[in-house]
Amino acid sequence: MPYALAIFDLDGTLADSFPWFLRTINDVADRFNFRRVADEEIEELRHASSREILTRLEVPLWKLPAIARHARRLKAEAAAEIPLFAGVEAMLRTLSENGVRLALVTSDSEANAREKLGDAAALFSHFDCAASLFGKPAKFRRVIGRAGVEPDKVIAIGDEVRDIEAARAVGIACGAVCWGYAAPAALRALGPDHVFARMDEIVLTLCPGAVGRISGA
Repeated sequence: MPYALAIFDLDGTLADSFPWFLRTINDVADRFNFRRVADEEIEELRHASSREILTRLEVPLWKLPAIARHARRLKAEAAAEIPLFAGVEAMLRTLSENGVRLALVTSDSEANAREKLGDAAALFSHFDCAASLFGKPAKFRRVIGRAGVEPDKVIAIGDEVRDIEAARAVGIACGAVCWGYAAPAALRALGPDHVFARMDEIVLTLCPGAVGRISGA
């Protein structure tokens, strides 16, 4: 087995929250007095890093904690509007049944994460939530320490440039999914260890003998 621990991101990786984000971002911009996002800018921003996005939208770093707290409240209120991607629960269950331990590191709250995951939340051994925008490396280290797994047996799977950067900062493998917030080309340009175009490719990589169990996912 190439990996003993898989650390997942939530939004854009397991939960299909990008449509909700697009409906919400300009209300948040008005509340916190940063630049609104025009429809024609969306694709360009999907090719940018988190720091580039903050610069383009003129978001001061000191406002990020308050923006994150507000976003978590909004997500809690909109939980019913944010489903899991098709095939997520089957993928997670297959990994777990084949000996891959699961962890979740997300900027969302643990309560919101558990509600979104539903029954699949029970498959996770570790939750480390409410990560700041650039705080994932510390949370990755904490999860790895709690799990007692060597870094070369750990993979972090996410949908943004910062997920790849965080994994590299702690010396673990990184996998990028093509169905989330960042454009696939932007992720591939960073040369992650694995790029997943379909949900079943995660299983194919982490436990190849089980891939047939989620065919069609």
